[in-house]
Order: sequence, then C-alpha cells, then structure tokens
Amino acid sequence: MSYAVLPGAPDSPVLLHVPHSARAIPAEARAGIVLDDAALERELDHITDAHTDGVAAATAQLAGLTPWRFVNGLSRLVVDPERFPDEREEMLAAGMGAVYTRTTHKEVLREADTDPEPLLQRYFRPYARAMADAVADRLAATGRAVIVDVHSYPTKALPYELHGAGPRPPVCLGTDSFHTPPELLAAAREAFAGIGETGLDSPFAGTYVPLEYYGRDPRVAALMVEIRRDTYMTEPGGPAGPGLAPLAEALARLVDAVPR
Repeated sequence: MSYAVLPGAPDSPVLLHVPHSARAIPAEARAGIVLDDAALERELDHITDAHTDGVAAATAQLAGLTPWRFVNGLSRLVVDPERFPDEREEMLAAGMGAVYTRTTHKEVLREADTDPEPLLQRYFRPYARAMADAVADRLAATGRAVIVDVHSYPTKALPYELHGAGPRPPVCLGTDSFHTPPELLAAAREAFAGIGETGLDSPFAGTYVPLEYYGRDPRVAALMVEIRRDTYMTEPGGPAGPGLAPLAEALARLVDAVPR
C-alpha cells in the first residue's frame, strides 16, 4: 500500500495529512523518469517536504486528543495526490500536474508526451479514494472532519514556483474560502505565534479536501500548514534540527484548540 492511515482517538475529528514527506519511487515509476540517479537524488532533496512525517508523528504524541494521520509513503514524483488530475490544475503550466514532467528547476523529468493515466490509475485514484474514506470515517464518528495539511517549503524560491515572489514567512497558512472557518485560522495563528511570523497564502495558497467534499460539505474544514525549512532542518534534504520539536508542540496546540 502506498499510504498509511494511522489511527488517533476515536472522538478526534482531526486528520493530519502528510502528502509530500517520502522519497520512495517504485521501479515502474522510476523507469519513466529521465534523470540519472544522482540528478534524481538532488531533485528529491528539493521537492520533498523532508521530516514532515516526523513533525506529524511528534504532534500525535503531544496532543491531548490524538489526531488521525494519513501519510503518503511514496514521493510526489510518482504522483502528487494534492493536484487536480485535470485542466483545473494551475501547475500544469509548469509541467507539475498530478504527474510531473518537469523538475523544480524546469528541467525534463519525464518526456512531455508521457501518458499520465497508468500512474493515475495505480496510485492517484486509490490514494484519493482512501483519503475520502478517512474523511468519511471522521464525519461518521464525530460529525465533522478537520484536515490539517502538513507541508514545508524552501527558504529561497525555486524556479518552478508560480507565486514565489511573495512573502516567505516561517509559517504560511493556506486557506480555502469555503473550507477554512475563521476560528480554525485564528487558532493556527495563535498556536504558531511562538515560531515566528505567520503569513497567509504566500508563497503557497489553498488547502486539500477530497474532491467529493470540495466546495460541497461545510462539515469538512481544512487548513494547510507550510513550514519554512530553515526553521527545522538543513536545506536541501538535510537532517532535522532542534527546531522540529517546537513546531510539533505548536501543531499539537492547534490540534488541541479544535473544539471537541
């Protein structure tokens, strides 16, 4: 299985989603990538949200009511589960839709005429179905679901970024006009106040909600937490540092602030 659903407290509505922390690439997906092994490792250093799975794991241990976790076990270079799988995805312009054809530095990753369908069928759609099921499970158990997307981003903008010229605060909060209630955003600002400045929707905006709920079900709340990598690790792709623990503590404060 390419993902793990890690149970939390039965009465917790919170689902920590960690989509981009892994580096694993199955052989069938590797075969379509034109980079040599050294170049691929460099690309993984830049594109991977390293140690965000560790942040989520530590958060789960610290929170008063243990959140659920949904963790991707494969690199986003296989498929990116958070992209729209069609023309709605603005990152298609950068060759980085659900199946990437370009790297963070705009080099060729896969041939431009690569058929994305086999990877979408094998990895993207089962992941999306499982994430929707996880949300449905929280709705059935608690009457609502609160998705907190756990990401990181580099201190300096990479060439692929469409909106890289804006502010790059220690913590960027990505929001959605339908799915991010003001009280959730306010709780996040308070929880991360000790980390440093908390920005809004820059350099990355929006948040992830399974498509069957997106824009339709107000019981599903969502917030993206983007952590600037210099706050907790050596860039690019290096080890985590002492900053990881305070981030986990802050995220646990946010989890505990969600009304029960």
